[in-house]
Amino acid sequence: MLSLFKVSPLLSDEETQWLIDTFSWCFEHFDGQYFLDQTQVITPTGEFFPEPVSSIEEMASVVFKRVKSYVGMQQWPVELVMPNQLSAQQQMPRLQFSHHFRGESAQLISPAPSPILMSFNPSQINQPQDLISSFVGALARIMILQRGIAPPGGEKQLDAACDVLASFMGFGVMLSNTVYHFRGGCGSCYNPYANRQAALTESQSVFTHALVCHIKGVKDGHKHLKPHLVSQFKKAKKQILSMIKNTERADLIMLTEHANGRLS
Repeated sequence: MLSLFKVSPLLSDEETQWLIDTFSWCFEHFDGQYFLDQTQVITPTGEFFPEPVSSIEEMASVVFKRVKSYVGMQQWPVELVMPNQLSAQQQMPRLQFSHHFRGESAQLISPAPSPILMSFNPSQINQPQDLISSFVGALARIMILQRGIAPPGGEKQLDAACDVLASFMGFGVMLSNTVYHFRGGCGSCYNPYANRQAALTESQSVFTHALVCHIKGVKDGHKHLKPHLVSQFKKAKKQILSMIKNTERADLIMLTEHANGRLS
């Protein structure tokens, strides 16, 4: 009878297994030390995006520059162009870094023959969280393709791995907030063309964000989530703590030790 009152976990064992495998993959291949030392949990607030803008082009440029800096790709030759300037045929140059490849200290071994071009969806200008999430997702994809290391599950999981890496780089709040959009009352303000294409479900996104917050020691990771996601975040935290308490996984134990070191 007592089992009737047990709270079910947010995700299945299979889902959590893949998410933690992929998170560990991010930590191993995408500069775990940078994650520990530099990554912040970015929120859709003036603290992280303070600049006023007066045009679509200026907003896209300012947001892109901020996102690129927060993920540690300041030194990467990735440039934003207007949608009509982006060619579907562009070839991505192969980049090689001398040591670090994220942060101000990243240094290319030789200059890229041409920049990597990115653009944006003008319909997202009025949905900044979608714009930000789309930018960080595209940068995560570039980083994965440049590293040339397949995620757990192989190439078929690339889109989902991009979302995990984007959350690993600090953007879990906005990624979670933009998985699904309610149409509202009459739907007159709903623009499906402005929505980003999410590969993780809401619950999977929230779980990944909660894992980042746990390891980084962020106490208020739910603060800027949509109201209906707050309960999912709390369930994710409970599930993570339960998993850590009972785990024998070396990677999760190692990440937990980092978290405990920050909290002590």
